[in-house]
Amino acid sequence: MSGRHVEPCMGTVFSFDLRDPDIPPAALGEAVAWLHWVDATFSLYRAGSDISRLGRGDIRVAACAPEVQEILDLCERLREATGGYFSAYASGVLDPSGVVKGWAVERAAGMLRAAGSRNHSVNGGGDLQLAGGPEPGRRWRVGIADPLRPGTVATVIAGRDMAVATSGTGERGAHIIDPRTGLPAGGLASITVVGPRLTMVDAYATAAFAMGDAARDWIEALPGHEAYAVTADGRTWATSGLRPDAPAQSPTMSTSVAGHRAGAAAGCATRTAASRASSATQAAKTTPAVRSPSICAHAPIPTTGTEIPT
Repeated sequence: MSGRHVEPCMGTVFSFDLRDPDIPPAALGEAVAWLHWVDATFSLYRAGSDISRLGRGDIRVAACAPEVQEILDLCERLREATGGYFSAYASGVLDPSGVVKGWAVERAAGMLRAAGSRNHSVNGGGDLQLAGGPEPGRRWRVGIADPLRPGTVATVIAGRDMAVATSGTGERGAHIIDPRTGLPAGGLASITVVGPRLTMVDAYATAAFAMGDAARDWIEALPGHEAYAVTADGRTWATSGLRPDAPAQSPTMSTSVAGHRAGAAAGCATRTAASRASSATQAAKTTPAVRSPSICAHAPIPTTGTEIPT
């Protein structure tokens, strides 16, 4: 099968864009069922979820689904890898949501790949795991919303076989806590991280937002990862793989896309500035690099939240 599917889940919307015609429909059903299982297990808004019961002390980890221990172990590795800027206890209570959605989307995309899909997008509330391309010779393009100018797109990231996640204040205000101070992080308005795996990219974006401008050097030290940030005072910066002066063989960036009105035409998926490293830093350094992501200015800009283009 090929086509698109939209599924409400986890208080947001997940969208699937499948480009290979010979994928069995059951594969999509399996991926959708997985997302709902993750919601039922990890939702902080469901009193009966494993994570809620664990947080209240009603049960121990051994009584939870095995994936709960997997996520808790991952959160601890992320805490160490980020110098404490990622924490499942940033708000003072157990809350691993900074990594759960990215992990769930990456695994859903893996189910599609296991069924033979090589060209697809799985978009979980704007956090994307992208495989292959939308069609031969084309790259996926992701519009990054400007958190300071609602309805505009700050830039467009293009690439194949990549994950994209943004953390910021654009939708929910100053809600991301710096675990080291216990206060809302405020140096950035948004930061978008690009890498090969959404599990890590999602968590890195959360940690990087808490770091503020210091995230620039930190992301530079993570092979295979890049970042684009909008600061609270309206400045922008990008890591070396996304800057205009990058070597010819590296991804490049054009900033002329900033200020485009959303809704011009379908041509890229828009990543809203919503809230959001599987192993420690050493494991991240051995992760395969993303295939040529770039920031480009030639893509038409769709309305915020639209799906990956045809």
